[in-house]
Amino acid sequence: MIAAFFPLYTVARYHRPSGLLHGAAAASYSSNKISFMESFICPRCGLLVFWSAAEHLFDKWYIFKNYQFVLAMAFAVEEINKNPDLLHNLTLGFDIYKAALNTWTTLGDPIIWLSGQHKIPNYICMRESKSAAVLTGISGIISAQIGSLLELYRFPQLTIGPLDRLLNDKNRFPSLYQIAPKDTSLPSAMISLMLHFSWNWSDCETWENCPQDASLEWLPWQSLEMTLSEVSYNIYNAVYAVAHALHEMLLHQTEGNEKCMDLSPAQLHPFLRKLHFDNPAGDLVILDEKEKFPAEYDLVNIWDFPEGLRLKVKVGLFSPGAPRGHQLSVSEEIIQWALGTSGTPRSVCSESCGSGFRKSPQEEMTACCFDCIPCPENEISNETDMEQCVRCADHQYANTERNQCFLRAESFLAHGEPLGMALACMALCLSMLTAAVLGMFVKHRDTAIVKANNRTLSYILLTSLIFCFLCALLFIGRPNTATCILQQITFGVVFTVAVSTVLAKTVTVVLAFKATCPGRRMRWLLVSGAPNLLIPTCTLIQVSLCGLWLGSSPPFVDIDAHSEHGHLIILCNKGSLTAFYCVLGYLGSLALASFTVAFLARNLPDTFNEAKFLTFSMLVFCSVWLTFLPVYHSARGKVMVAVEVFSILASGAGLLGCIFAPKCYIILLKLDRNSMHHFRDKTHK
Repeated sequence: MIAAFFPLYTVARYHRPSGLLHGAAAASYSSNKISFMESFICPRCGLLVFWSAAEHLFDKWYIFKNYQFVLAMAFAVEEINKNPDLLHNLTLGFDIYKAALNTWTTLGDPIIWLSGQHKIPNYICMRESKSAAVLTGISGIISAQIGSLLELYRFPQLTIGPLDRLLNDKNRFPSLYQIAPKDTSLPSAMISLMLHFSWNWSDCETWENCPQDASLEWLPWQSLEMTLSEVSYNIYNAVYAVAHALHEMLLHQTEGNEKCMDLSPAQLHPFLRKLHFDNPAGDLVILDEKEKFPAEYDLVNIWDFPEGLRLKVKVGLFSPGAPRGHQLSVSEEIIQWALGTSGTPRSVCSESCGSGFRKSPQEEMTACCFDCIPCPENEISNETDMEQCVRCADHQYANTERNQCFLRAESFLAHGEPLGMALACMALCLSMLTAAVLGMFVKHRDTAIVKANNRTLSYILLTSLIFCFLCALLFIGRPNTATCILQQITFGVVFTVAVSTVLAKTVTVVLAFKATCPGRRMRWLLVSGAPNLLIPTCTLIQVSLCGLWLGSSPPFVDIDAHSEHGHLIILCNKGSLTAFYCVLGYLGSLALASFTVAFLARNLPDTFNEAKFLTFSMLVFCSVWLTFLPVYHSARGKVMVAVEVFSILASGAGLLGCIFAPKCYIILLKLDRNSMHHFRDKTHK
């Protein structure tokens, strides 16, 4: 005999009223006897209700849905009794009791079962009824309370509800066994299902303040389940577990030649603990919690067309033992969604954010309501409904759609590109032109125009201009640490030599005029070459500034990932901007001093007075570098480098053209003017 305590929930208390529609009678087995329950349809709620003829005192109605527990138990007992290989020569029966939901009445029926109808503990008046085990459920709390009573008799207790950690405590419940499979993978199954359909988890809102005239007529019709529910399947397995344990115990007694006697239910425990068997459906049943496998879950779709059919159809399976990513399988083609739904329902109130956008929650709205915001510059989103955009690495850039990162191409002012090639050709041409002018001056060094304009200073100026043009080549090509340092130092020093030479030539012109006047003491300064000392003095100051620059914060190779879309610009960082502007400012002050002196000496009466040309050359030089500053700061990337190179070439070309073009014209085309005779004639006139 197996005793069972099931929650046959009470709907209401009524005497059986007249006029109820009768239904079919249902039978249950108890000690090979059949008792009947009358059934009828409630006119108020439309539910099929069973009324127990054995409980006239209470006249309670029972919800038909939980009657499937009784059917599952009766079905299992009938199968076992018809099986010749299981419990042969024995017939299995069962008693069913109602498990109360009120905690203070929970132990009422178990005490009646243990002692008889008089509710006297430790007194049994139904000696003809012997139970080998007890089935309880589906509430874990009710099972725990009944279990506390059963532990006094070491009665085997099998629970049919979901797995409860409280009942796993073998110190409190050593005689309790849970039939339900291990459900540790249920959260993973739920998450996999939501991810598969791109659903969001939302908290359910409770229906509060129900009206006083609420009626059961509002509830949907609950029809008979055509498939076995989870709890019914647990009952089915529990009955078979008791049968197999009894069978093993009887075999053990037979093999040991033990006499058949009244057996204590406690003798089943050794056989229940190590019980492993395959039920008729082919599923493995294990009672030991440590040896249980995680349960597989069926994905069931309820077909309700035509309305009221409510047919459960298996449309998928979650297998926790399968490889990651292949645990959930869904046959979407056979899923029937609600009427009026053309496809998979979506758990959002906003359209999905595509790639290149991110979700932005709407204020005072639920989590499924959001706005789609484009990803900022150099950030991407390559999936739908992303919470945050992902920033591309420094060596990558985001495409215009903001859904993919691409490798940046290195960019610098290269020799092979048109701009770099043009600037390099200009630098070489100007340097060769300057070298040609220098050669011409060396060849005609004894002519009047070369000697009259201090040919030594002219040689120094032309040589420094050659290096000025050549230093521009350091700015072209892939930068490295050496070229970054040489760029600024060479530029600062050679241009300082050039400008200080122009200053020395201007001072020489002034001293030459002053020396021609009687009583002046300027002749010895002119003859001793004192103006030439300006060149090493000014250059030494600039070299000192460059030394401080290199000692504090020298130039270095830098990467600009923002100026040009899709390019990684390799350039030279100035290091200390203060030092850079000090070098440039000192050079500008020399140029301004040269311009001032040359401008004051422009009208001195001298045949070969070059003060006008020096003035104009310094005007061009200062104009170029004053224009350079704003353009340089507004440019980005390799254009900024090109601006600096062009300024170097333009200022050097200004000095070369303004100072030496008139002299070359006289040397090459006006030979009659390049003689001392012409000089004396013009002076005499």
